[in-house]
Amino acid sequence: MTRALLSRRRFLTSALIGGTGMAVSGCNGLDGLKDTDNRLRSVMASANYLTYRAQRLLIGGDSLAREFSRSEIRQPMRPNGVTSPPDGDYQALASTGFAGYRLSVGGLVAKPTSFGLAALKAMPARTQITRHDCVEGWSCIAEWTGVPLSVVLNAVRPLPSARFVLLRCFDTIEQGLSGAFKYYETIDLVDAFHAQTILAYGMNGAALPIANGAPLRLRVERQLGYKMAKYVRSIDLIDDFSRIEGGKGGYWEDRGYDWYAGI
Repeated sequence: MTRALLSRRRFLTSALIGGTGMAVSGCNGLDGLKDTDNRLRSVMASANYLTYRAQRLLIGGDSLAREFSRSEIRQPMRPNGVTSPPDGDYQALASTGFAGYRLSVGGLVAKPTSFGLAALKAMPARTQITRHDCVEGWSCIAEWTGVPLSVVLNAVRPLPSARFVLLRCFDTIEQGLSGAFKYYETIDLVDAFHAQTILAYGMNGAALPIANGAPLRLRVERQLGYKMAKYVRSIDLIDDFSRIEGGKGGYWEDRGYDWYAGI
């Protein structure tokens, strides 16, 4: 079963990169698809939905991504995207070792709450050694420690109408005419409550480095790297993301990437 899952991960990663006929370099290869009437974008959106349904049918909601041994960590975890947000509010927190950091969790929940980093670290933790697969074609194996997202969500009690988890981040990716575009991401509740989906605050036995997303980053191990939001500022439970930012469920999704990046 493990070998089958690994083969499938390699196949889907190759299909995502090669099937589009594009070299995705620096996570901007699909920027031309941001026009909503782009024909290729429509085709890829349809394929994305089919991949999402097929993955759910093939491996279900509880199957695990492969975990590795410490001896298989052979290189540092490669940072990707922004590696040190210049945003003033983030820099102020970083200068104090994130002592004043608060993760606000709200939206469609019965008990909106904010958590300091110490409170998150006091919750039940999970450590896992997994492979990070980037849409650019590279992979790294690293050890991640954090609180399962399910633990945080259970503390705030999602309402029956909640369908997705929205993560907003500190890092500004670009400045546009309408303002700053900060990173954001969404996942469904199946992945949010998956055993390997964690809010990581540790990496390779040490505190999570700033380059890799400190103080908190998402690890959703059954999807590609761009789904794993870094520098997480807040979490909201929502029923729909079509009216948020570009309406596609994430910063890169608004620019043509698949919303569901399962591997």
